[in-house]
Amino acid sequence: MDIAEIIVTLTGVALSGFVIWYFFFSARQTASAVSSSSGVQEVDITVKGGYSPDVIEVERGKPVQLSFYRDEENSCSEELLMPDFSIRRDLPAFKTTLVELLPQQPGTFPFTCGMGMLRGSLVVK
Repeated sequence: MDIAEIIVTLTGVALSGFVIWYFFFSARQTASAVSSSSGVQEVDITVKGGYSPDVIEVERGKPVQLSFYRDEENSCSEELLMPDFSIRRDLPAFKTTLVELLPQQPGTFPFTCGMGMLRGSLVVK
């Protein structure tokens, strides 16, 4: 093995390590829902290469309104899936889409884009 092959191999290993860290171990942005005067828990989520915030904490038994603003035209982010709540929504580019639900059970419920590449979770306490 010559020096060029060693450099290419080490670079590949370093990049693979970064990808694994980014998708599985990096810090997640968490937001707690804000209750409106009517008692609805509201959270604004920006969709641009991912969900921001991607972890949302809410209280069980209270209605939740998630406002997804899709700030891109990437085809991966054009659909939202929340399988535990039987929710599937199209997210038009540069528009806000409201998703309303009533979480009854505590737990962590994932949501993804249609391709499963963008991920987030709803934590019900």
